[in-house]
Amino acid sequence: MHELEYLICHGSSNRFVLIDAVRWADALKGVDRSALARHACRICGGLDGLLLLVPAGTEYGMQMYNPDGSPAEMCGNGIRCVARLAQRYTTAERFGLWSGGRRYDVSCEQPVHGAIPTYGVVIPVGFVSEDFRISFDPGTGFVAEAIPELDEQLRFTYLHLGNPHLVASTGEIDLERLERLGRRVTELRELFPHGINVSLYRPLDERRIFAATYERGAGITSSCGTAMTACTTAACLTGLCRCGEPIVVRNRGGEVRCLCRNDAGGLRTTLVGNATFEADGVFRIDPATSRVNLCGDPVLRRDEIAAYAAFIDSITD
Repeated sequence: MHELEYLICHGSSNRFVLIDAVRWADALKGVDRSALARHACRICGGLDGLLLLVPAGTEYGMQMYNPDGSPAEMCGNGIRCVARLAQRYTTAERFGLWSGGRRYDVSCEQPVHGAIPTYGVVIPVGFVSEDFRISFDPGTGFVAEAIPELDEQLRFTYLHLGNPHLVASTGEIDLERLERLGRRVTELRELFPHGINVSLYRPLDERRIFAATYERGAGITSSCGTAMTACTTAACLTGLCRCGEPIVVRNRGGEVRCLCRNDAGGLRTTLVGNATFEADGVFRIDPATSRVNLCGDPVLRRDEIAAYAAFIDSITD
């Protein structure tokens, strides 16, 4: 049995177990990280995934696993938390983080609400991947198009942000409808062979949208960073919002800022939001089974918890 430290963290209320796999590399040798994710998310109260800070050549990277143990190529809310942990090593305000074979530019930003640690990540956006097998012109992308097999009324936009997203604008966020869409894509393997993240978003005005997401491997979550980024990008591509202007994106977990650019540098959207560390704890881990037990209750970071609660109150008044 080995002991290692962990954090409970969140980005926009997307809550994770976070482990510094650079510091605790020896304790993690031989551990099945998919099994670790399943056990750790369950034992910590049903969290949204496991994040690990790992070495990546001369830089650092993120590994993420969903609560069911499946790996995720990218997580916009998670990478902000990993960036905060990585900054202990880099000490830089801007640096690169790797995830799913891609390098992302991340930055330390001005604290939200005066006290909340805040990070940004620039996410390149693509139109094509093996996750989406509907025929379309890759030059113009699959933007506001029908998929009758999935829904007869909605018009979907497909975007790849390190992980695949299918998003649609709607006048009302219906979570039951979103649940049906998320489950339906698992039945359409000829179109979505690896599953797909599905989001509905509602434009509030040209600079604000509200989003909700069904994440593959997790179901409906309070928040998904790459989904908020995808919804913003789709809103700009369809003219509901404007490229080059900051967009406020809200969901049930909180609020982020996104900025979409489409120029000679390609299509990319910057996501800026909180990276909150809620608690510190210790696991006892069995390398043979990858099962973990808590060594006492985690120690709460009450100041950070209170700061985010005050922020939520300020945006919902």
